[in-house]
Amino acid sequence: MSDCLHSPHPSSVARASSHATPASWQEPVAAALALAVVMGFGRFAFTGMYPLMVQEGVMSVGTGSLAASANYAGYLAGALLATKIPARTASDWTRAALVATVLCILVLAAPIPPAVFVALRFLAGVASAVGLVCASVWLLHVVGHHNGAPLLFAGVGTGIAVSAELIALGNLSTPGSSVLWLVLTVGALALSVLAWRPIRRPSAQAATASAAHQRRPLHALGAWPLVASYGLAGLGYIITATYLPLLIHGALHDVNPLHIWAMFGLAAVPSCFLWHAVHERLGTRRAMQWNLVVQAVGVALPAINHSAAAYLASAVLVGGTFVGTVTIAVPAARHAAHLVRFNLVAAMTAAYGVGQIAGPLMASALMSHGGSFNGAMEIASAALLIAAGICEIRQTGQTGQTHQTHS
Repeated sequence: MSDCLHSPHPSSVARASSHATPASWQEPVAAALALAVVMGFGRFAFTGMYPLMVQEGVMSVGTGSLAASANYAGYLAGALLATKIPARTASDWTRAALVATVLCILVLAAPIPPAVFVALRFLAGVASAVGLVCASVWLLHVVGHHNGAPLLFAGVGTGIAVSAELIALGNLSTPGSSVLWLVLTVGALALSVLAWRPIRRPSAQAATASAAHQRRPLHALGAWPLVASYGLAGLGYIITATYLPLLIHGALHDVNPLHIWAMFGLAAVPSCFLWHAVHERLGTRRAMQWNLVVQAVGVALPAINHSAAAYLASAVLVGGTFVGTVTIAVPAARHAAHLVRFNLVAAMTAAYGVGQIAGPLMASALMSHGGSFNGAMEIASAALLIAAGICEIRQTGQTGQTHQTHS
């Protein structure tokens, strides 16, 4: 088995235990800032900019859907690339993803043809996946700061909320999308500078041995149920994450969609800690099921009711669960990684990427035929419920009990 972003072998972790030093909270904060940039800014700032760019005539809804799908295709490509990255270089690749993300945002401020815009969204997707996988592996496996997982993934929601409010503040003076992309570049650069120094290769003696004492969670999921349910989760949430501000802009002209989109990001921040606690209490299978069912309700709400309250509830429920899915699934993958001969985290990220590519393409096709996103939201909600059902598949030989592993 290669060393490409796999968890350190238990015996090697145990051997390092005598040299381990407690990890500080500087590392999870830095990793969270990295995810704020590569995910919150690099991926999801486009969602907030989408309605403005359509309104300005900079791009059409069709071009926006194509750009969204290109971003998710890049995300898939980045996940596949991450399978070839050695864990020891995860910090270097995280830094590279930060640089690439800032540059991709900066170029969007220039007047560029649609084809270049789509290409840049693809590259931003590559950087997002590489940054997510490498920052996660660096913090959870290389540094060994497993308790930092909720703070790590809270960075995604923080980035969404900060970028959304930067766009909303910019809109007060109506500077246009080009200026707003520059503002977003400055914000992403500032966060990258803060994250840069702590994200470095730790020495062999500095790696913690906390993994050796981690308990196997209750009701752990096998590798393939994790991949399948995680992939369907990607399809399930992406309609809301791509089109919510556009839906609000079209249905509620007296409501600023960016503030509701900011609520989507803000809800994600505490949700990481909530779902981490649920995971610790109920185990992986039950935590994933609760998470996916709540998410399904949030995705379906705008199709059922077009009121401001329904859109706000959708933003809070989906925002409060989609990063929670990651908070549950990625740490859980560490306990199933030994069952397969491939990089499980990267495979899950790739499956998530496939779902995200399919979502906007499906939504665009249904929109062109029916003139509504309702059908896409209903299918997305059903995908999340199917994912919850897949979590019932038991791992062979699983007892459902909490075990000490590699102690």
